[in-house]
Amino acid sequence: MTDFKDRERAEEAKFALDGETAFRIAARRNRLLGEWAAGLMNLTPEEKDAYSKAVVQADFEESGDEDVVRKLLGDLTASQKDITEADIRVKLEEMTVEARRQLLGGV
Repeated sequence: MTDFKDRERAEEAKFALDGETAFRIAARRNRLLGEWAAGLMNLTPEEKDAYSKAVVQADFEESGDEDVVRKLLGDLTASQKDITEADIRVKLEEMTVEARRQLLGGV
């Protein structure tokens, strides 16, 4: 019985760690996306930092990536940048890979 409980605790700990890792990767990805978009909008370093934080915060509006995509598309369109939702989604995937590399060392 002890072996089963130990295994159960180990699975619960792994599940929690996986969830935390996924959250950290998404937050890092969103920060990288914010920096990318800020660069396209020619923001100052201070504005760039604030904007990156705003993109991270936007991800808390709803589950999934739609809130982040919507924010970036709206802000870039308002800045008269010629960008599509597909462009943003491609960059989102690229930044996910980069965030994972940064946090996990390429694992």
